[in-house]
Amino acid sequence: MLYIIIGLLIIAAGAFCQSSSYVPINKIKSWSWESYWLVQGVFAWLVFPVIGAFLAVPAGESLFALYAANTKASLLTMLFGLLWGIGGLTFGLSMRYLGVALGQSIALGLCSGLGAILGPVFTGNASALTTAIWVGVAVTLIGIAIIGIAGGMKTAALPEEEKKKAVKDFNFGKGLAVAVLSGVMSACFSIGLSFGADLHWESTNPLFASLPATLLVTIGGFIANASYCLFQNAKNKTFSDYKQGSVWGHNIVFCALAGLLWYSQFFGLSLGKGFLDGHSAVLLTFSWCILMGLDVVFSNVWGIILKEWKGVSRKTIAVLLIGLAVLIFSTFLPQLMA
Repeated sequence: MLYIIIGLLIIAAGAFCQSSSYVPINKIKSWSWESYWLVQGVFAWLVFPVIGAFLAVPAGESLFALYAANTKASLLTMLFGLLWGIGGLTFGLSMRYLGVALGQSIALGLCSGLGAILGPVFTGNASALTTAIWVGVAVTLIGIAIIGIAGGMKTAALPEEEKKKAVKDFNFGKGLAVAVLSGVMSACFSIGLSFGADLHWESTNPLFASLPATLLVTIGGFIANASYCLFQNAKNKTFSDYKQGSVWGHNIVFCALAGLLWYSQFFGLSLGKGFLDGHSAVLLTFSWCILMGLDVVFSNVWGIILKEWKGVSRKTIAVLLIGLAVLIFSTFLPQLMA
């Protein structure tokens, strides 16, 4: 039981870091979105994943030789990373057309549930999806939906002028399509990890076993995001951002910090799974859903800290807290049922 608790706490710590990754971004000066997104992506999807992956390499072995010896698994892992990258780009559009509450609930709900289910299905391990896993996924989705309801209540309480400001481009049909696309594509990160589950050596420390696969997924995601950011640089004529020498030192620090915090969720996922392996097969399979659910929990905790929920009714806060409690409960529910 101790190993299970440690594993869950490590995954929770990673989720907290991820939910904090947007705080440093707010400190970036002068750059357009596409410029700082690309630079923080270099750290989040290349620099730190490379460092993490090398922790899994035993003395005398080569990471590149590992990938070359497992070409099919490596290419599939990177391919699903590319698809995940597309999902990340469309995530913002779901917020634009549906608002934060509804857009995030649909996108993250699908990402959480499908990521936990489709990984084993795509890799021929559907037998790992026990009743406890299905129930855990269902409860996670319920928790996310409740938080979405709280967000809707918050929006409904705003004056009409503020509503239009909050979701000025509201379009349910278009927003629903984009949110579904984002959720399905974002779940591809988990599928990629499933295809890359064997990309390590027998002597690799179990705590770092999934990090070589994580690197391939993030490389795929970087390709998608970098292509879009460079396109936006050209379209918006913002390549000049990179010439602003006076802010480079400042911005690079906060981009690196944002990238480190973001990557911490998957570094924590790998370490957490290392503790769960051999002690809880159910939670090991359910680990993706745990991470995504806790991402939502801590994101809303930050929302409370930053006073995004200031001024809402007690009823709305009560609904929010119920949703958070359900998500936290869902992290260990499968183990109680096993």
